[in-house]
Amino acid sequence: MSKKFFIEAIKYGVVGIINTFLTLLIIWLLRSVLGTSLVFANATGYTTGFICSFLLNRSWTFKANNDWIGRFIKFLAAFLVCYLIQLGFVLLLKKWTVLQEGYITLLGMIVYTCINFPINKYITFQNKFNPDKSEEI
Repeated sequence: MSKKFFIEAIKYGVVGIINTFLTLLIIWLLRSVLGTSLVFANATGYTTGFICSFLLNRSWTFKANNDWIGRFIKFLAAFLVCYLIQLGFVLLLKKWTVLQEGYITLLGMIVYTCINFPINKYITFQNKFNPDKSEEI
């Protein structure tokens, strides 16, 4: 594993932590402080977290600041593919194991991250215009 890959993986994890806390904070604020509906709070929280994740991964983790619309569409597609894979994994575990839902959810998150990181690294944020730049840290 190269140093660049390791650093990007760590940054990706940090962005995931930031994204998770931001999502939870937005949901909590909208539900507890403003009294909005659960559906509105969740939709707003997850949308905010998703956009934050895209912006931080684009500019900080992978340093791919060009073609943001194309990259956003790829990021959304990667999210949907990985989400569906992890959802299938979670449903299979729920049906075929005796694991508690909390553990199943955690395993699903691990599957999602392990698939989503390489897709975003090698497809979504691949720097096709200047391959040498993609090797910089």
